[in-house]
Amino acid sequence: MEDMKPAPTTHAHPAAILAIILASYFMILLDNSVIFTALPSLQADLHLSTIELTWVQDAYTLVFGGLLLLGARAGDLLGRRRVFVFGLVVFSLASLLIGLAPAGWWAIAGRAIQGIGAAIVAPASLSLLTASFPEGRERVRAVSLYGATAGIGASLGLVIGGALAHWISWRAGFFVNVPIGAVMIALAPRFLPETGRARGRFDVLGALSATLGVGALVLGIIHTAEAGWNTPVTATAVSAGVILLVVFVLIERRASQPIMPLNLFASRRRTGAYVARFLYLGAMIGFFFFTTQFMQEVLGFNPLQAGLGFLPMTAVNFAVAMSIPPLVRRMPDSVALLTGILVTLIGMFWLSRAGVDASYWTGVALPMVLIGAGQGFALAPLTSFGIAGAPAVDAGAASGLVNTFHQVGTCLGLGIAVAAAATVPSAGSATGHLAAEVSAALTTGSVLLLLSLAVSAALILPADLATLRIHHAAETVPAPEGAAAR
Repeated sequence: MEDMKPAPTTHAHPAAILAIILASYFMILLDNSVIFTALPSLQADLHLSTIELTWVQDAYTLVFGGLLLLGARAGDLLGRRRVFVFGLVVFSLASLLIGLAPAGWWAIAGRAIQGIGAAIVAPASLSLLTASFPEGRERVRAVSLYGATAGIGASLGLVIGGALAHWISWRAGFFVNVPIGAVMIALAPRFLPETGRARGRFDVLGALSATLGVGALVLGIIHTAEAGWNTPVTATAVSAGVILLVVFVLIERRASQPIMPLNLFASRRRTGAYVARFLYLGAMIGFFFFTTQFMQEVLGFNPLQAGLGFLPMTAVNFAVAMSIPPLVRRMPDSVALLTGILVTLIGMFWLSRAGVDASYWTGVALPMVLIGAGQGFALAPLTSFGIAGAPAVDAGAASGLVNTFHQVGTCLGLGIAVAAAATVPSAGSATGHLAAEVSAALTTGSVLLLLSLAVSAALILPADLATLRIHHAAETVPAPEGAAAR
């Protein structure tokens, strides 16, 4: 039995609430991608191997994704605003440490600590958003902006990271979080509503088994890039990952207060949204990681030019995302979602065909326009379906699952993309070899998008159309005789 203190019911500053939530969420997503356009300079500065460079990204996403459910539970038990502010403090301090990193191990450790802060902030931000905006037009707009932030934060991070790496240093991309975090920490207690505390337990065993399970899978997949699949380390890591994830599910079945209530998967729409998001973001991380290298190492762009090279996607992403609220009043969310995934798939496959002789405008920019449009259509419906119909007591867990599948998808997706690129034989020029690696990675991303489309069509579309038919039938049922008189 949980004893919740009443949460504040007056939200006198909805614009300020939305701005703080979106700015904080943008900040953590920014650091998920700000590193990409700075990869060559970071690698040279810290003398990192390709595998170590991969872990600079995956240390963040692994801890972020693995601890998200525990972070969501912490918000439910301790108060979401309180936990939100604490997460911002951890994230901002970790950003400072990464900016000061003297060696690769320091940067990787700092990224892991940063992931802890992000795992606290992300679910709390979505829970605060749903608690602050009632269902209807206001929430649709807020969730659409939240979904747009997910795509724009990743895209704009590439531009900002490239500009800072070119003009100042790759370290500046992390230093910039410190003042932003300080402002959000100061404003949050003033404007954000507190949700109160609940009595309950932290499912620590569940969190550890989930994090270690995903981590072992990522370790095994990335290790194939160096040694292939037929090695003891790969087999042991992948087997341990699968076993730990099975243990995690068993723990969640028996836990009195699980971090991942399995009843959330009873809804076809929510389950489909989680799996489709996992696959979609698994494809997108490979796009970001390899396309920035393609522009710099094959097309000869500097970090700033590479960052600006993503602007066609960023601009279209924002424009389409802003058009979603009016569109969803005219079409089912599932139609917008399927359209978004399909358009992204076309753009990704087109981009995967770019080679050493590719032109930026026809080989990269035009495919990016499609990828940006697809993101703008897809991410907001994926967010809405992930929390749709969740019981109030599990609101934090549902929000956590949305972000968990987002981050675990990127973590495993990057490992899969790196492993796919490693299958390209070393022949010809270095530029030609890298172009072939990029093609293999993006072709693999296209397969993941195709699977995401299939999951959405099989699970989300039928359930969404059935729900719309039920609502339409309820609205057209005639009132009982005499009801008007009463």
